[in-house]
Amino acid sequence: MPMVNYLVFGIFFSAAFPTIPSYIWILGMLILVTFINIKGLKIATNVNAFITIFAFLFIVIFIGFSIKEIFMGESTATLLSLEPFYNSKEPFSYTIAGAALLCFCFLGFESVTAFAEETVNPKKTIPRAVILITLGGGLIFTSVSYFSYLVWPEYNTFNNPDSAAYEIIKLVGGKAMYSVYLALYALAVLGSAMSSQASASRVLYTMGRDGQFPKKFFGSLHPRYRTPVNNILIISFVSLLALFLSLDLVASFINFGAFLAYTCVNISVIAHYYIRNRERSVKGTVLYLFVPIIGAALDILLLVNLDAHSKVLGVSWLIIGFIYLLVLTKGLKKQPPVLKIEENYSVDLK
Repeated sequence: MPMVNYLVFGIFFSAAFPTIPSYIWILGMLILVTFINIKGLKIATNVNAFITIFAFLFIVIFIGFSIKEIFMGESTATLLSLEPFYNSKEPFSYTIAGAALLCFCFLGFESVTAFAEETVNPKKTIPRAVILITLGGGLIFTSVSYFSYLVWPEYNTFNNPDSAAYEIIKLVGGKAMYSVYLALYALAVLGSAMSSQASASRVLYTMGRDGQFPKKFFGSLHPRYRTPVNNILIISFVSLLALFLSLDLVASFINFGAFLAYTCVNISVIAHYYIRNRERSVKGTVLYLFVPIIGAALDILLLVNLDAHSKVLGVSWLIIGFIYLLVLTKGLKKQPPVLKIEENYSVDLK
């Protein structure tokens, strides 16, 4: 996910400033994000709060300008339309393919679970946070996409589909609004990259601390900042691939892992609650059998519709993980180390 943030940052700012190569933007943002996360969560949290407030205000302004554009009759000339959700002129396979690619926009709602050990009353707070993020993110993405379609329904007329927002915002608000958008977009990328890098580094830290990865390297904290510096630097190093890979490939690769993981989560719900705990009342059957089956089926449907390159990369990554599991368990002869959530553990937020 940090890699995606750096990629789109480079794409949008290269479109706005063609004379500056995209790798300059990518490296600059990567260095800034890494520095902030090494310094500690308190700085990252304050920056994210600032970003969230102004990003939300910009979304409201964008929707207002879009409505104005619609009433001026320059686009679809209607405020209520089903076409953003279903277009009979296009084959349904386009919708499935688009969903398989764009699902990565919704990923990250579960990343807050990585901060369980640094949260007050995590058993109650973390589930609420996951639900609020999912509902809030879904509402925001749907609203912005809906109005974007209304003001620019011909998706195949963009100069560059990866930076379509550049053309849409210039249409509804002109260059002044796009300048504000660039500033906020830089802040949004900063916040998203910080959050994803911070959560992933803490997952690696927990795996190292509990023995799934070498503890000396992955399970250590910086003596002053109390942050998992080694893991943050590893993620930054891997994110350098943003200099060489395409956005479509990276997004599809991320989605492969997400769809596979979510399929396993749905199957685990059935195995744990419906089979092992025998929660087979009407409510239990709906929540722990029917809903997970539907979820797993949709995940598999989207998984098989990813492009061939992402499937090859994803399967290769899966094989590497399985080989490491064989080594860790000495050929599956012993149980792998189990992750432990320690509620009395906390990382210094200074």
